[in-house]
Amino acid sequence: MTSPYFMQSRTLVTRSGNQSAGCKPAASLGSRLTKRRRNVDPVSSVAVKVEVEEARISELRPSSAPLSTGGCHELLLQQPTVQPKTETDAVPLSSHSRRRRQLKVEYDQDDGVSPVKTEHWEPPDWKKQLGFIREMRSGRDAPVDNMGAEKCYDTEAPAHVRRFQVLVSLMLSSQTKDQVTAAAMQKLRAHGCTVENVLSTDDETLGKLIYPVGFWRNKVKYLKLTSAMLQREFGGDIPNSVEGLVRLPGVGPKMAHLAMDIAWDQVSGIGVDTHVHRISNRLGWLRKPTKNPEETRKALEEWLPRELWSEINWLLVGFGQQVCLPVNPLCSVCLNQHSCPSAHKSSPTKRPKAGSPRSPSPTSSFKTEHEQESAVKDQRTKRESLPTPVSPAMQRRRPKTKVNH
Repeated sequence: MTSPYFMQSRTLVTRSGNQSAGCKPAASLGSRLTKRRRNVDPVSSVAVKVEVEEARISELRPSSAPLSTGGCHELLLQQPTVQPKTETDAVPLSSHSRRRRQLKVEYDQDDGVSPVKTEHWEPPDWKKQLGFIREMRSGRDAPVDNMGAEKCYDTEAPAHVRRFQVLVSLMLSSQTKDQVTAAAMQKLRAHGCTVENVLSTDDETLGKLIYPVGFWRNKVKYLKLTSAMLQREFGGDIPNSVEGLVRLPGVGPKMAHLAMDIAWDQVSGIGVDTHVHRISNRLGWLRKPTKNPEETRKALEEWLPRELWSEINWLLVGFGQQVCLPVNPLCSVCLNQHSCPSAHKSSPTKRPKAGSPRSPSPTSSFKTEHEQESAVKDQRTKRESLPTPVSPAMQRRRPKTKVNH
């Protein structure tokens, strides 16, 4: 075909913008542009633009549908674009299903477990029992009231010295009666109960000052080590935290909590000693029986209100010194005898090791330590009063004395 129409169509602008080789150059730029606008096929130019736009969109968003422009629907259907398949192409998601998928992702935060409410446990009659103990302790005439750690420091000494003396009295009170601890602290204060004086005192003199507290040799060593640590790390003062106090040699959790309460006036926990441990188990104030004071402290702190943590120590310690004794408690005079599960039951005594001379036979009745010591002393006295037996061999060896008439 030699029609001028088909010859001019060869000058179509391709994707790269180059013209065909058979195109004649125009006289001027304006005439060339005018001629191009008049001769370009509108359908072909739209197709080129659509293909370029489809390529750009397919690179940005492969899953999107091709755009439609004007009247080019048939041309677009003839040139479909190849798109990679995704998981969402198999089942088209509506707006409702997409919202449900987002809710499912947020649901993972709960892990599918509904919160379980823990029931707060507490002893059934503890308020009534505590009221009776307060009434029995209203006189405040127990040894702990007059000779406890809060009574053993020098009130006129500087603040850091008072705190150090509180800590020393707590260290000496371990497995020692309050009367013995108060006497030892009185001698230490007369000598000079400061960090510097303890470090400058030799072990023998320091031992004589604190004797006869329980395990006094070990406590001499602990006092020296603790004083050196206080001078080196805390400037002569005691730490103001439980973590710092338990780092000191010879200081346990009970002493740390009591030191925080007495020396720093901060309630950090319950000071549980042998009296608090024993009475809490007897009254049934624990969910299950405990084996040591530290277990008792944790069990009491789970249910006892925090405002009672400071009071409960001196209440139960004095109550244990006067009424709820370790051996043969005075249940007949106790106001809690009708609500205490351990009332009127003989408390177990310390059993000696099996095979020892003092171990009781299975059929014999249990005796208190005082009665056993008295029986041993009586047997020793009887043995000393009896004449020493003479064996027949010794009698034969005796020389016969002649009697001169």
